[in-house]
Amino acid sequence: MGTYTEKWGELPESAKDLERARQSFIEEFEAINWYSQRIEATTDAELKKILEHNRNEEKEHAALLFEYVKKHDSEQAGALKKSDL
Repeated sequence: MGTYTEKWGELPESAKDLERARQSFIEEFEAINWYSQRIEATTDAELKKILEHNRNEEKEHAALLFEYVKKHDSEQAGALKKSDL
């Protein structure tokens, strides 16, 4: 998985799943950034439409992962409530 400082095999499955979700969340935002850059760079209207569609799907994926993390990490959910997110 991503970056972790403890031995992966010693972590409980719940911690591994949160790591998977968080790392996937990061990767979705990287993909959103890449698609956004390509959208801005292209002059081809057809390609732009395809890239916008793909970027928007990545946004949906990020939202699903965000909800997963909120559901499975009560401290994170509490922090979000404090910040009105």
